[in-house]
Amino acid sequence: MSHEPSSHPEQLSPETIAVAAGRPAREHDAPVNPPIVLSSTYVGTGEVVDGDRAYGRYSNPTWDPLEDTLSQLEGATLPGLVFASGLAAVSAALSLIPVGGVLVMPRHSYQGALVMAQEQSAKGLFTLRCVDIANTDEVIAALTGSGEKAADMLWLESPTNPMLEVADLRVLCRSAQAVGAVVVTDNTFCTPLVQKPLELGSDVVLHSVTKYLAGHSDVILGALITSNPDLRRALHHHRSVHGAIAGPFEAWLALRGLRTLALRVERAGENAVELAQRLNVHDGVDRVLFPGLESDPGHERAKAQMTGFGAIICIEVAGGQEAADALVNAVRLWTPATSLGGVESLIERRRRHANEPDTVPANLLRLSVGVENVEDLWNDLSQALSTATALR
Repeated sequence: MSHEPSSHPEQLSPETIAVAAGRPAREHDAPVNPPIVLSSTYVGTGEVVDGDRAYGRYSNPTWDPLEDTLSQLEGATLPGLVFASGLAAVSAALSLIPVGGVLVMPRHSYQGALVMAQEQSAKGLFTLRCVDIANTDEVIAALTGSGEKAADMLWLESPTNPMLEVADLRVLCRSAQAVGAVVVTDNTFCTPLVQKPLELGSDVVLHSVTKYLAGHSDVILGALITSNPDLRRALHHHRSVHGAIAGPFEAWLALRGLRTLALRVERAGENAVELAQRLNVHDGVDRVLFPGLESDPGHERAKAQMTGFGAIICIEVAGGQEAADALVNAVRLWTPATSLGGVESLIERRRRHANEPDTVPANLLRLSVGVENVEDLWNDLSQALSTATALR
């Protein structure tokens, strides 16, 4: 059974869509929330045709409301596709590159996506061109090939992870499509409440649903959304054949978390702006990376294509790696952990991961700002900064 994105007679705001979309039909005694369907197979006779559920690897009714809601939030005309993880969604997206093709990718990207692209390139599946995504001329040169083969895919992440560089999405999408390249945009940091890549020209939007969409650090899921039927068909085929499918319970949990997305994104974003401003004038911090600061190189671009600035801040701690580690060890409210986008505030030194690019400073900390009281967050950071400063 195929499913189409549910619709409402009036144009709803994204904040309302997150709450209202993907609900069961309004019938007497119908549940308000969609149920969990636990089944590995479905009743069927005759030939299996495109759109039949048939088997649990192809479809599950519990996926439908989540996929419909994600589609509406991103402004797509086709249902989204959920995957077992964000990295499974990355794998499916990279499968769109023809063998021998060319991928242009930010040098600072989600670590899992960058490592996967590097490994596939090393096997000869495609050529990888890494670029400074904030340097528009450099990206366009990589897309056109400068006398070599033009790109088949442009991978966008804006702001980037973890350096928070901001790409000129409109210009880069136009430039990529001019050479026939498919554009995939990882919108995990922003969520569709802050940035709409499809409206800016992207062909496919990728999410680690694990992060802001689910929002409670208890689910691992990914998603891809597109309005292009050929691309969706190819991505669905990859999911079905490679088997990286979402569990029904995880999909149900993610949709439940999605209902509060607007409240969480708003509160976390407000906290992030306040903390970034305070960190920017603290003598224990060498540099603050956050597009919400007027001094940030990506500020004007972010204002032009985002509705807000997200809730990720990166800081370079004065005193180097030793001081950065001391700060992380000294926090009591912030949680030292990887990942991001949950209700709780997380902090980590990114270069503790062996695969993080050398261009990421050793003293850089990534802060995923949560929804706690901002003064409590600041007080904890302030005392931890004092501990780190004492080492200088």
